[in-house]
Amino acid sequence: MSALVEKRIKLKSINSHITCKICKGYLIDATTVTECLHTFCKSCLVKHLEENNTCPMCNIVIHQSHPLQYISFDRTMQDIVYKLVPNLLNNETIRERDFYKVRGLSNPKDIPLASLDLNSEDQSDPHAASDYHRQDEQINICLECISPNMRALKRRFIRCSAQATILHLKKFIAMKIMNGVDKYREIDVLCNDELLGKDHTLKFVVVTRWRFQNPPLVLQYRPKIDIA
Repeated sequence: MSALVEKRIKLKSINSHITCKICKGYLIDATTVTECLHTFCKSCLVKHLEENNTCPMCNIVIHQSHPLQYISFDRTMQDIVYKLVPNLLNNETIRERDFYKVRGLSNPKDIPLASLDLNSEDQSDPHAASDYHRQDEQINICLECISPNMRALKRRFIRCSAQATILHLKKFIAMKIMNGVDKYREIDVLCNDELLGKDHTLKFVVVTRWRFQNPPLVLQYRPKIDIA
């Protein structure tokens, strides 16, 4: 039997597989185009798709009118990048905190210790709070039905974590008006008549689609196939 030989691989030899082809840096919030499976930083890809509907790498048409609906956060790829590149996660966390600090904003990922559950047994663990997501930055939302073929919510106004995604909202709407969370695929969510991607966080929508408007964030929903 031949002995198993350990082979060291230099990081630069795989850089082409874990870097964004737009900014040339290591992938941050790795996001994949579902049509061709090419992956980019989320901020780079979204900025590109605001003026284009094609993949920045292979130029395939993602979607004629709503390309943002056909991109998806690639958690596996992002985990791989963070494991392979030393200190990347720590450095990115510091940069993110500095970004909010310079602008006088609170970082939604920082949990104020004073607001934790003081009755918790383990005070060293921030996740030991009685309701972790209540410590996130909160977003006020107004959900409006824009189709006569779908029932409106009894309560249009909700308040939830800024880290919640459009997919969370779709499941919430499906549970409330369609009697089944699994029916969320039959619902579209829009902001200013623009179809929103399922992986967009509410914080991202506020910053990119509602930046200069007063709260609450107004989102519309409708059936995916709407026959008037």
